[in-house]
Amino acid sequence: MSENDNLQEADGKIELNTTEAPQSPEKKTNSEEPILEEVKEPAEPVENNVDISQETETIETETTNKENVDDVMDAVDDVIEHTDEPKAEDTNKIDAHVEEIEEANAEDAEDEANAERHKLESKDYHSMSMEQLTIEFEQLIDNHKIQNIKAQVDEIKSEFGSKFDALLDEKKEEFINDGGNAIDFYYSSPVKKRFNNAFKTYRNSLNAYYKERENNLKANLEKRLHIIEEIKGLVNAEENINTTYKHFKDLQEQWRNAGPIPRDRYNNAWNSYHHHVEIFYDVLHLNRDLRDMDFKHNLEQKTKIIERAEELAKDDNINRSFRELQVLHKLWKEDLGPVAREHRDEIWERFSDATKTIHDKRQSYYANLDKAREKNLERKEEIISKIEEVASDTSSSHQAWQKKIKSIEALREDFFNAGKVPQKVNEETWSKFKGAVRTFNRNKNAFYKNLKKDQYDNLEKKKALIQIAIDNKDNEDFAATTPLMKKIQSDWKKIGHVPRRDSDKIWKEFKGACNAYFDRLNAERNEANKELMAAYEQKSALLEEVNALKLSGKPEADIKSIKEKISAWKAIGHVPSNKRYIDGKFNKALDGLFGQLDMDKTKLEMIKFENKLESLSQPNDTRLLDNEQNFIRKKISEVKGEINQLENNMQFFSNVDESNPLVKDVIKNIEKHKQGLLIWQEKLKKIKSMY
Repeated sequence: MSENDNLQEADGKIELNTTEAPQSPEKKTNSEEPILEEVKEPAEPVENNVDISQETETIETETTNKENVDDVMDAVDDVIEHTDEPKAEDTNKIDAHVEEIEEANAEDAEDEANAERHKLESKDYHSMSMEQLTIEFEQLIDNHKIQNIKAQVDEIKSEFGSKFDALLDEKKEEFINDGGNAIDFYYSSPVKKRFNNAFKTYRNSLNAYYKERENNLKANLEKRLHIIEEIKGLVNAEENINTTYKHFKDLQEQWRNAGPIPRDRYNNAWNSYHHHVEIFYDVLHLNRDLRDMDFKHNLEQKTKIIERAEELAKDDNINRSFRELQVLHKLWKEDLGPVAREHRDEIWERFSDATKTIHDKRQSYYANLDKAREKNLERKEEIISKIEEVASDTSSSHQAWQKKIKSIEALREDFFNAGKVPQKVNEETWSKFKGAVRTFNRNKNAFYKNLKKDQYDNLEKKKALIQIAIDNKDNEDFAATTPLMKKIQSDWKKIGHVPRRDSDKIWKEFKGACNAYFDRLNAERNEANKELMAAYEQKSALLEEVNALKLSGKPEADIKSIKEKISAWKAIGHVPSNKRYIDGKFNKALDGLFGQLDMDKTKLEMIKFENKLESLSQPNDTRLLDNEQNFIRKKISEVKGEINQLENNMQFFSNVDESNPLVKDVIKNIEKHKQGLLIWQEKLKKIKSMY
């Protein structure tokens, strides 16, 4: 055997004296140490069918002679490699279901602890605020292995960046609107600093992990290469075969515990290791008992693996079965050596059949699962369409946008509750959903940015009203200023919203200026109202006297008493405007007294009317008298019209006796109206005399 047969110099092939070591096809995976394909051994070529028993008998008699050992190695070179794996030229015989098992298993080969990443699910990071994203990021770093959270970190980093960019645009626009220069704009926030610190911790920890892993992989590679060299040296060892066998078993145990190595070196190392293990087993022809004992042990263990795989093939928990099957394949390949030649095809076919059953059940499970998830996909696509429809709505009021925001929140909740979709369209559906929501958010942000511009315009309008209030709050011309102050208060209510940060401030300024003016106005009025309130109290007392007044039954004396009360009432003067209802109560009391008098109704009516005119008479204000005069003129016109109508009706009764009851009623009615007309005419004369 060549002394240069070293793995360090290998480039994918391991050169032997007469044959090339088997090369299993290298599979590209996402881990450093893939699990190699477990395959069926090809049929042994006829020309290499050497009778191993004859060779063994020859060698057993000369174990102490080194030349005889070299002869053994020459013989072994002519023997087919004893492995359960195919040669490179037979890799087309690899079963597809085994390839898939090994491909899935390869992802966990580098580090079994990395299986955590299969269980670690991403959350709805899009719905989280920047503070929530930062907290989630920190918790991932604190509670999980740094190498397992890359997918989640990438999503969090993307969402945080999008949200912070939107906030940055908003702050920049506010800065420019406040008169700042874009080149001078700078913005930072505590949550951004906190996120940056978390990302720095993540990056440093990840770099440290990869550096440590690289060193470990290199160290493990050196261990494995050293083990291979030691196994190579066993075939020439000048020691008792039992001692050599124990040494070999110890090297196998070291190999199993050596740890992962760089992925690009794994296939060569694995093939070289198994090649030299096979050579050693051929050398064990010197001690058939040891070899057969090892073959028997491997057969027992592989049979147990097969039996467990066949049990898993009956298990209805597909994912659990598939996961455990991956472990079984790794045990088959990594931990166990070959079995006797007569059992190799049989056990591999059994293991392959069980693998295929689990694989087919898994394929069927996911096919049925995808069918069930098609309905979820339809539901989610419908929800996305609704979101797009809401996003395209051109409503331009705050109330409408608030309704749309609530609608989008409900649709988002429906989307997350709709269930999973087929894996092949999962990423596409999620991207489409996020795109629709982001379109809505962009439109919403654009609306509220424009709304803020309107709010700034409203702010300027309200500031102008504040200046008017400040300029007039000390004005002494109450008659002219009061309407102005009321008008600017009305105008203030008509102006829309202003930026929230300015709202309280400008309202306090405006309210303060208006209150200062009206406090002065009320103080002035309160001074004047003191006399009016005193008059009100006097009238209240007089009203009680009138209500308690008892007439004597003598009209002249009673009229005199009533007129005295009227004169006393007039002498008291005016009351506050909100107390003028007391005049109505007084007139009602007078009507009651006049109703008790036994005297001419016309005279009595005029006395009451004169009292009424006294109450309507106001200094420098004839509006009430004018209204009363217009009312009297209207009544005179109406009464005359009634009289004319009745007199015209009498013409129809020209040939009817005046003693007729109907004629009597008409004549009586005419006289009544004429009597009323006289009273109204007297009232008109009286009111004219008041001017």
